[in-house]
Amino acid sequence: MQLNDYQKRARKTAIYPEIHKITYPAIGLAGEAGEVCNKLKKRLRGDKIEMWRTRDDLEKELGDVLWYVANLASDLGLDLDDIATKNIDKLRDRERRNVLQGDGDDR
Repeated sequence: MQLNDYQKRARKTAIYPEIHKITYPAIGLAGEAGEVCNKLKKRLRGDKIEMWRTRDDLEKELGDVLWYVANLASDLGLDLDDIATKNIDKLRDRERRNVLQGDGDDR
């Protein structure tokens, strides 16, 4: 599936008040990203969770992250394909200049 196709399909399932556009998916994104981190945290502290279960759970949570990213992008009038392309271009430029590691957005 192409990213823009996913974005269009995800948009059809977006049910939240227009007054909360941008804010609703941004907050949801933070929550779902937190759930991803929480699953990993439990493995770090030694909870006995089978790796396959953790992987399946993470796949589901990452799907939720993607849904919120797609709808936040839609609310902002952005296309996922464009976002992905620009991000890869940025990373290639950093790689070319040997600044992949480090801090700051404008390195």
